Amino acid sequence: MQHQRDEERIEEALGLTVTRAGEVLAELIARPLAPGLYLVATPIGNLADTSLRALSVLARADLIAAEDTRHSKKLLSHFGIAAKLTPYHEHNAERERPRLLARLSAGQSVALISDAGTPLISDPGYKLVRAALDEGLMVTSIPGPSATLAALTNSGLPTDTFLFAGFLPPKSGPRRARLEELKSVPATLVFFESAPRLGKSLADMAELLGPREAAIAKELTKLHESVTRGRLDRLASELSGSETLKGEFVVVIAPPTADEAEPSDEKIAEQLEKALKIESFRDAVRSVAEVLNVSRARVYELGLKLKRD
Repeated sequence: MQHQRDEERIEEALGLTVTRAGEVLAELIARPLAPGLYLVATPIGNLADTSLRALSVLARADLIAAEDTRHSKKLLSHFGIAAKLTPYHEHNAERERPRLLARLSAGQSVALISDAGTPLISDPGYKLVRAALDEGLMVTSIPGPSATLAALTNSGLPTDTFLFAGFLPPKSGPRRARLEELKSVPATLVFFESAPRLGKSLADMAELLGPREAAIAKELTKLHESVTRGRLDRLASELSGSETLKGEFVVVIAPPTADEAEPSDEKIAEQLEKALKIESFRDAVRSVAEVLNVSRARVYELGLKLKRD
């Protein structure tokens, strides 16, 4: 008997949740949408992640600018939204941007969406936002799903400070140079990577960043979502033949340890002072740069400052 009453209370509470959600959405849609550019986050895989506010903006907007209109129609039709769509992506942005700005200047509302997640992350929306702000037009962000944050919070790695580095260069040379630049950043690193390049990128990461802890997320929010955690060298070994994989991945890498961190100017100056007692200025700069694994240019500038002081 008690079990039956508990089930009835649960059903009543669930019914109230559904009713209240519908009432909130109805209230939002009943309000007029102010003119301006709306940056609307859309699901990265699970349509249920669409927020009530996002639905209300998409339903009321005069125009929806989408990265791929065919992809976005699936989302809109799922929620019964009949809206006018126009493509806006990296290949037509220069041509379409003035047209969207003209609509905004005429007092219309334009919603900008990407294929998945939050607009402006690895897409051309930034220039549209900047141009709209320069013209004094209203820009509003409708927050929601983000592959970057979903992978970061799921990784088990430090979240207090992180750097989103996007996609690495596709060729090994520029990719390794970019990793060298990021090597000493005192933050958790977050990358996007495509399936065919994942194995080679992980190999470069393992070699240049060392045996740091990392996590690889795929199919986030979808039925077959997975997050693989472990040291970079192990992950690189396991996914060395990843050319057969599909989709895009998010790679999250732990920050450098205290031993790996970029040495401070004070530490370099201290080592340089010691070296100058037994070596010429040129030789001291070279040896300190090699020992501390920093650029000679940086050591040279600090050496000149020491000489001036």
